[in-house]
Amino acid sequence: MSSTETDTDYELHERIETVAEATAERDELVTLSVPADDSLGNARERVETEHASADYIDSDEASTHLTDALERVRRTLHEYEELPDNGLVVYAGVLDGDLTDFVFDDLPSPVEDEVFVQSNEFDTDPLDVAADDAPTYGLLVVERGGAVLGWLEDDRIDLEETYDSDVMGKTRAGGQSEGRFERERERQAEEFYDTVADAAARTFLDDPSATASSAEAEELGEQKRSANGESDDDGNGDRDGDGDSDRSHRDDDSRIDGLLVGGTTVTAEQFLEEADLDHRLEERLVGPFSVEYASEQGLRQLVENAEDHLEDAQHARAREALERFFTELQADGEGETEATYGREEVDRALEFDAVETLLVAETLDVEEIRELEERVTDAGGECLVVSTGFEAGQRLEQAFGGVAALLRFPIE
Repeated sequence: MSSTETDTDYELHERIETVAEATAERDELVTLSVPADDSLGNARERVETEHASADYIDSDEASTHLTDALERVRRTLHEYEELPDNGLVVYAGVLDGDLTDFVFDDLPSPVEDEVFVQSNEFDTDPLDVAADDAPTYGLLVVERGGAVLGWLEDDRIDLEETYDSDVMGKTRAGGQSEGRFERERERQAEEFYDTVADAAARTFLDDPSATASSAEAEELGEQKRSANGESDDDGNGDRDGDGDSDRSHRDDDSRIDGLLVGGTTVTAEQFLEEADLDHRLEERLVGPFSVEYASEQGLRQLVENAEDHLEDAQHARAREALERFFTELQADGEGETEATYGREEVDRALEFDAVETLLVAETLDVEEIRELEERVTDAGGECLVVSTGFEAGQRLEQAFGGVAALLRFPIE
């Protein structure tokens, strides 16, 4: 599918999923990505050279398929007089007996990776820019013996750093009274909790106003260790060392949409009660969740245990809009409601530019969703594609034909 039109978010992700699922028996599928700062000339030269080589050794069905795919990519490149603003990604290959291509020339963010490969599957890494709107979560697992910080982006879990704790164990030293021992142990725990809270602020905030002192920072630097024993960044989320954070910026100087917290039930709750956690992180707290290990394994366990909540969060906007829709219908006593449903009635509301929020079930045909979304966005409204994986979404599909709308004003 080659198109210079702007895809809706829903269609874009549908196309990416189709590309990701495509496979061939041999290395005859071609992926070409041209970064925004590259040139069409360089890309054309690479493809021409490879095409000439493949055409020269054309001897069997597999090489014929590869030659056809390269020819399709070559022709696609010559359709452009200049490189699209955010770069270009082209896929081509014989799928189910048909020569097929997928062209992405209007991605939401610049293509960063230069890729030109032939394989038995397409390389979708260059399309990661299309997932920039996916939520990013900070991960924090704390135990008295240690803590670990990490990131959750899409389905990828990255360990950021781990901290060891000097909190004493439950067995007191000889000569110490039980009360004095417990007080000292609690003091050490509180200090460690504050250390972890400071580390979370430095990691997950662009402007951590409550950071540790320079002496504390030096001490934390000595404690810090990653999975391989050293850090790959400068401690500020700058993995490439260019001074700029590699994390997208959120409101209130936050790099995250939520902070997942885990640990044993008692320790995690005690941390949240006693630690001096920055208020900007407190506002994004999710949890606590029961986690056994303050390690990379613990981060994975934290995400697994929070899975239901994360799925609920993804549906939150749709749930809220659906609740408003159902409420409007129940309040309709005189036919003057700011909600409507069914394709004919929604079409009518769209003709009057009356639709504020369009609700469509994900089970509708992609082309139908695209048409509806373009109409409502052209009129300044928004379109929410609703999952049918929860009760309200199923109700939209089954009782209202999969199409409904919240209106700016009632229409007769």
